[in-house]
Amino acid sequence: MSKTVVVFHSGYGHTERVAEFVAQGANAELMAIDADGNLTDAQWAQLDEASAIIMGSPTYMGMASWQFKKFADTSSKRWFAGTWEGKVAGGFTISASPSGDKLSTIQYFITLSMQHGMVWVGQPAKNDGTINRVGSNSGVMAQVGPTSPAADIPQGDLDTAVAYGKRVAEVAAKLHG
Repeated sequence: MSKTVVVFHSGYGHTERVAEFVAQGANAELMAIDADGNLTDAQWAQLDEASAIIMGSPTYMGMASWQFKKFADTSSKRWFAGTWEGKVAGGFTISASPSGDKLSTIQYFITLSMQHGMVWVGQPAKNDGTINRVGSNSGVMAQVGPTSPAADIPQGDLDTAVAYGKRVAEVAAKLHG
C-alpha cells in the first residue's frame, strides 16, 4: 500500500490549513518544517519511506519561503543517493494576492521533483468555479487577503486541496500499489 506525506512550511497558519485539507484528501501524514527550516532524522526517514510526497509553502516575494528552500537544499543528500527516484510528487501554495506569483513556487516544486527523478501530478483541467477557482493545473494555488486569518481561506480552495490530495494518492496507488 502506498504512503503519502504532506511536508510543508507555514509562516502564519495559512499554509498549514491548506496542508490539512490536502492531507485529508490523500489520507496522508502531515509533516511541518519548523521555523528554522529543519526536520528531524525520523521525519526524513518517513519521507524516504513514502510513495508520494506533497510539498507546500507560502509564496513570499514570488517564491517558496526560505524555510522550505532550506528543506529542499538539505534534500540534496537524497538526490545524491537517488532515494526519492520514482516517488510521486505534488505541491501547493497560498499567497495574499490573487496572482502573488504563486506559479513560481509551484514551478520550483516541479523542478525540485524532477531533479529527484520523481513523477509530478498536476490538477485535472476541471474548473467549475469552486474546484480550482484560481485556475492552476500544475498544483494547488490558494489565496486569501493579506490581513485575513487562515479560517477565511475560501472553501473552494480547501475543496481543491482535498481533491488534489486524493488525486496524488490515487496516482501513487497506481504506481506503487
